[in-house]
Amino acid sequence: MSRTGPHRSESVRLAVLHAADDLLVEKGFAGLTIEGIAQRAGVAKQTIYRWWKSKVDILLDTLADDAREALQWRTDDAVDIEENLAAQLRRVAGFLEEPAGRVLQALLGHAQLESDTATALREGFLKEQRERDVAGLRELLARDPDLTVDDRTLGRLVDLLLGPLFYRVLVPGTPVDTELVNSTTRLVLALAREASPKATAT
Repeated sequence: MSRTGPHRSESVRLAVLHAADDLLVEKGFAGLTIEGIAQRAGVAKQTIYRWWKSKVDILLDTLADDAREALQWRTDDAVDIEENLAAQLRRVAGFLEEPAGRVLQALLGHAQLESDTATALREGFLKEQRERDVAGLRELLARDPDLTVDDRTLGRLVDLLLGPLFYRVLVPGTPVDTELVNSTTRLVLALAREASPKATAT
């Protein structure tokens, strides 16, 4: 594996990110080290430090890469809004059980103890994913002309949509089941209708 000029070799970058993913699942956040990542990825430790300052920076990169596709909102025109919304929640639930989801959980935990991690996570990945979630829900609700909510309400609906899933995984530490997905979907759509002037008037 080689490096040309100031640009990272993509093969090296992916090897490091995949190694960090695997080792986090195997050893946990406390057991994850730059030395271990370098050995697993087959690169020099100095190479890693040239591009990342810490294991947190590596995990932030791998999280951004893995979540970009896994948490993308998708619309299936063959099914209704409720099923589309439930499908998105199932994608989130599945992601949280995968190695990439373990990375997010580890970073959320570490962020409670380390302010720099909290800032990097909130101003980077979490902010960008929040924007994607708001945009995705807005686009989905727009399929029904009677569902018109303002931006403030839309943000609250995203909180209510995702909050139960993260609570289930982070606090009791149990998987998200079908009942939680379906009840959360119905609740959020009911609140969207309640907040929509057109739907209320009919």
